[in-house]
Amino acid sequence: MAMSGGSDDGSPMMEMNTTPLIDVMLVLLIMFIITIPVATHAVNIDLPAPSDVPSNVDVNPIKNKVVLTQDGQILWNGTPLNEGQFVATLQQSLALPVEPELQFQPEEFASYDLSASVLRIIKSSGATKFGFVGNEQFREFEAGPKGVNPTTSTR
Repeated sequence: MAMSGGSDDGSPMMEMNTTPLIDVMLVLLIMFIITIPVATHAVNIDLPAPSDVPSNVDVNPIKNKVVLTQDGQILWNGTPLNEGQFVATLQQSLALPVEPELQFQPEEFASYDLSASVLRIIKSSGATKFGFVGNEQFREFEAGPKGVNPTTSTR
């Protein structure tokens, strides 16, 4: 490998060798990427494992349905509530002698922030009879708005 120390007349080389500088920069970039903590924003909810064996548990006829609409409303059995009213209503239902089953069903384009907030409230309330309903509408993921096939759309 040939090295050049400048021109033949003895003058010093005027260009800086940037290869080691770039190598050090890339190593530092990789180190920073590795050390960045993973963002963990989750609401942990313990769900029962699915089973094909039918259970002999008595089904509670009392059910409360919580629906989150795409315009940011919380509906409790069809009645719109704000978050404060939702907490109070949830506490009243948990104070009943037999805890009612709480069914959670967000609409297709409901806010994720509102969903996370409502799930956090439900978890902190201590509700033990909780279930997700209507999940079959989310079985197939669609990247675009309804009716637009992302593989056939043109620009």
